[in-house]
Amino acid sequence: MKLLCSPASPYSNKVRMAAHFLGLELNAIRVDTNTGPAILVDNNPLGKIPTLLTDDGVSIYDSVAIMHYFDRVTKGGLYPSKKGKRTDAEILEALCDGICDCLLAIVYERRFRDEEKVHQPWIDRQWKKATSGLAHLSANPPKTGKKLNGGHFALAATLDYLELRFKDQWEADHAPLTDWLRQFDKKFPAHSELKSQG
Repeated sequence: MKLLCSPASPYSNKVRMAAHFLGLELNAIRVDTNTGPAILVDNNPLGKIPTLLTDDGVSIYDSVAIMHYFDRVTKGGLYPSKKGKRTDAEILEALCDGICDCLLAIVYERRFRDEEKVHQPWIDRQWKKATSGLAHLSANPPKTGKKLNGGHFALAATLDYLELRFKDQWEADHAPLTDWLRQFDKKFPAHSELKSQG
């Protein structure tokens, strides 16, 4: 399988970590969404990453769909089988992806607008949402239990992205999450080589 992705993308890295955890062979192909390369646009009309190209020619997007595809091909390897625990994992993943949506909105506002046009109230609103999500996670850090799941990889990818783009802006207020990430590293030693890079 091929994964069209970016090493800085938290959604891409969530998928890459999950594939490694499950023992799925994945050829990561770096693409620049700003240039709209044919390999990406031809396989995802939205031109977004990550996009998975399966060995039988199917294109799967976005990251949640890819994660659920991984779960099916591994016969339940990525999400708990018990309905309540699976729902918890899916909610954790949704919360983490939502935080990343807010963080990316901030990054794009600063990156793609001229400095005098950057709308600080928009940035403040997105940061408030992100920190609200982080506060909830700090107060309720998820247990890693016996087996990692999709929600855990989403949280690790979110914290990696914060470290990459928002270093020293969140850690002091969310010590339980930095502690959680250390526990995750012990459960998933490959984390250091798969984390967000920019």
